[in-house]
Amino acid sequence: MKYEWRKQEKTTYATKKQPQLLTIPAQTFMSIHGTGNPNGPEFQTHLQTLYPAAYGLKHAYKQYAQTQACEFDDYVVFPLEGVWSLTIKGQQLDHLDKDEFSYDIMIRVPDFVPNELIAPALAAVKAKKQLPTEQINVQQFDAMQVAQILHLGAYDDEPASFAKIDELVANQGMHRTSKIHREIYLSDARRVAPDKLKTILRYRVASN
Repeated sequence: MKYEWRKQEKTTYATKKQPQLLTIPAQTFMSIHGTGNPNGPEFQTHLQTLYPAAYGLKHAYKQYAQTQACEFDDYVVFPLEGVWSLTIKGQQLDHLDKDEFSYDIMIRVPDFVPNELIAPALAAVKAKKQLPTEQINVQQFDAMQVAQILHLGAYDDEPASFAKIDELVANQGMHRTSKIHREIYLSDARRVAPDKLKTILRYRVASN
């Protein structure tokens, strides 16, 4: 059976246009850290490394599942995610300078994929495609309480959606734990018009 995150994890990935509070379980990701404007060449280079790595792991798992008694013999690759913050310099500015973004772009590793498959899969991608997969780190995130919303539209219009999350959080007697936030890209920006983009916006919260 094929694991499809849109069907099997609706609560996490099919969020509504109204903000909501929920608990995200522990998750594992393949991740690349970077700084600078996401519209620049370095960000694109990271993407060109991360996606082949994700599909390389998918291929490795399919081969593994053929020899094991696995509930799932294949899976749909999870969507791209980004954890966004600012450099120390960017935090000191009185305006947003995209050149001062600090980010981790990530693709989730399904819970049922053995960790021991990751390193050989990355090595195979590096050898076959000559990509710098050594830049990829495996990050594990503990379960977290978050607030999130489905943002429809251009990335530059996200502040309006964040304002809705902020209002919900305040009304529930909670607070945002840091300025770091996460974006989950449900649309391919190369193929979808800016006003049609679907992006989950999320940040950690805690009770006051």
